[in-house]
Amino acid sequence: MLSGRCLCGAVHYEVADEFAYSLNCHCSDCRRATGSAFKPFAGIERGKFAITQGADGLTIYGKPDAGDLHCAKCGSLLCSVVREGQYVHVTLGTLVDAPSIRPSAHIFVGSKAPWFTITDDLPQHQGHAGGG
Repeated sequence: MLSGRCLCGAVHYEVADEFAYSLNCHCSDCRRATGSAFKPFAGIERGKFAITQGADGLTIYGKPDAGDLHCAKCGSLLCSVVREGQYVHVTLGTLVDAPSIRPSAHIFVGSKAPWFTITDDLPQHQGHAGGG
């Protein structure tokens, strides 16, 4: 199990180190949610992710089965619930422990920040991975 937490430490979570995929998302929503050029995340079945402290201190942007979970105190984006509530996209920057997976591609580079240059050799997709 890996542990993670928000910036202020009010919310903690655990997640199995059994991620199905990991990507760097450059869409405008992810950039705005993180304040960064892209959001590195790893996807896992929702049942393998659990808030272990501070669940009452979460703000959900969107819906519980299709939204972003933020710490209500510091605003850290911890994860996004996706794929009809079946998966969680854990923001890699909130992990305390190092996962065994690494991002395998960049997605939504068609809308990436114009001031950011991708300098690695990972595949780049205009939209979702496999979508161009």
